Amino acid sequence: MDTQKKPTQKQIYEQKVQAQLDQWNARIDELKAKAEQKDAEARINYQHQIEELQSKRDAFEQKLQELQKSSEDAWEEISKGVETAWNDLGKSLEAAVSKFK
Repeated sequence: MDTQKKPTQKQIYEQKVQAQLDQWNARIDELKAKAEQKDAEARINYQHQIEELQSKRDAFEQKLQELQKSSEDAWEEISKGVETAWNDLGKSLEAAVSKFK
């Protein structure tokens, strides 16, 4: 008899979101390292972009925390805000990566 519970849809979604957040955090760290290698003027420009990314990442993390605290019944409604923050951060990160090349 299998005593382990199957993960719920909410748990699977949380894991997916957390994995993406971890990946984005690593990419932001890469951008920070690249910015440190630039001259002072370029570093200032990059720093502004990184700060914007960090702000959007923080908003995304907040949505993830709301999701994690939500009940099984309410998580799907909260996931809409997560998706919006996900898309916003993803687009901003891709734009920043293309500028850093």
